[in-house]
Amino acid sequence: MPATIENLQFHGLPALRLTTPAGASAVVSLFGAQVLSWIPAGGQECLYLSPNAVYDGSVAIRGGIPVCFPQFAGLGSLPKHGLLRTRNWELAEQRAGDDFAMVVLQINDNDETHSIWPQSFAAELTVAIDGTRLDIEFEVENSGYSPFAFTAALHTYLRVREVETAQLQGLHGHEYRDAADKNQIKQETGDVLTIDRETDRVYHDTRRPLLLRDGARNLGIQAEGFPDVVVWNPWEERCAELPDMPANGFRHMLCVEAAAAHHRIELAAGESWFGRQTLVVL
Repeated sequence: MPATIENLQFHGLPALRLTTPAGASAVVSLFGAQVLSWIPAGGQECLYLSPNAVYDGSVAIRGGIPVCFPQFAGLGSLPKHGLLRTRNWELAEQRAGDDFAMVVLQINDNDETHSIWPQSFAAELTVAIDGTRLDIEFEVENSGYSPFAFTAALHTYLRVREVETAQLQGLHGHEYRDAADKNQIKQETGDVLTIDRETDRVYHDTRRPLLLRDGARNLGIQAEGFPDVVVWNPWEERCAELPDMPANGFRHMLCVEAAAAHHRIELAAGESWFGRQTLVVL
């Protein structure tokens, strides 16, 4: 029996559910092209989705894997995290095989995006799952006649049992910008990163896979095309300020994001770029 892809309404928003014969599944919202759930075969939910998330189309959905483009965070004059999180995408392709399921969503510039960012672009997000793996690929084409530059990220909210006991390995020796400490540039000295306070870091030019240890679960995290890694947890005070997060939500999530944030990606007219993040349960 091959994998299946079905249409559904997720809190009133159109979405797609991918399911493999082995029992892996993912839910992808057409609003924002956002992966909202990923459960590997025989496993538990790996993504954090806030129980207080808003689904009325007015704001981005809190959790899952939002797409940030053409601006990451507040690194520029555009709205925080860019233009695509609160827009409807279209299904361009879907495929299901004996052990995998894949969908491709797309979006293009329009009059509304031009009023905010006067560039012509086409963007695609490919989401694929097999038994133990989630692949997300984000591609951008400059479809206009002049160059443009951007920052971007796959803002991945990982679900953890308790953030203070989770351990992230693979960042030792890397330089990072610490947004929680006046944007100071620092160097990671620990073999393992643990979270015990507000954490908002952009690690520059990472080249090795990461490993998240969360109790008995080990999650491998690999990126291609995205040179940076963002690690974010709002901790207690900042979490309380977020209307779409429960007060204790920070305890059960850790964002480990594939990003291009330290230096902007520059695209000449007609050129394209892609970045990929792969999550694998080990």
